[in-house]
Amino acid sequence: MKPARLSALLFSALLLVACATTSHVITGKTRTPIDPSQVKVYSTAPPAYEEIAIIDATSRLSFSSGDQKKMDAVVQRLRKEAASLGANGILLQSTGTESGGGIGTGVGTGFGVGGGLSIGTGIFMTSDNKTGRGLAIYVPTQSPQ
Repeated sequence: MKPARLSALLFSALLLVACATTSHVITGKTRTPIDPSQVKVYSTAPPAYEEIAIIDATSRLSFSSGDQKKMDAVVQRLRKEAASLGANGILLQSTGTESGGGIGTGVGTGFGVGGGLSIGTGIFMTSDNKTGRGLAIYVPTQSPQ
């Protein structure tokens, strides 16, 4: 693989990592992953639960328009990340807005007389993104009485 092409490929991979839309910090015991549709979102703490992780998510790169759709994307990402850790609940702790930004780069080189290779990548986002933080939790199922 040519050096310029390899550099562009490595930079693209680095750019994707830098644009991560969720992250978590494990604070308890993880469990077997479940389906995200099984994760319930709580605005107040349930009577009993086990803490699993703190999760942060953003609507960045969701291609959603409008505040509600962006917040829906954040909640869906929180649920998906919680489910991957085996949490069946997410206790919503905070939401917010972050300003958009831009990243741009270019790689260019020439080979011989009249020949050349140029590769460029640019991303610029001006819209605000929604953010959310939640506590991934496991809520024990209630036994029927």
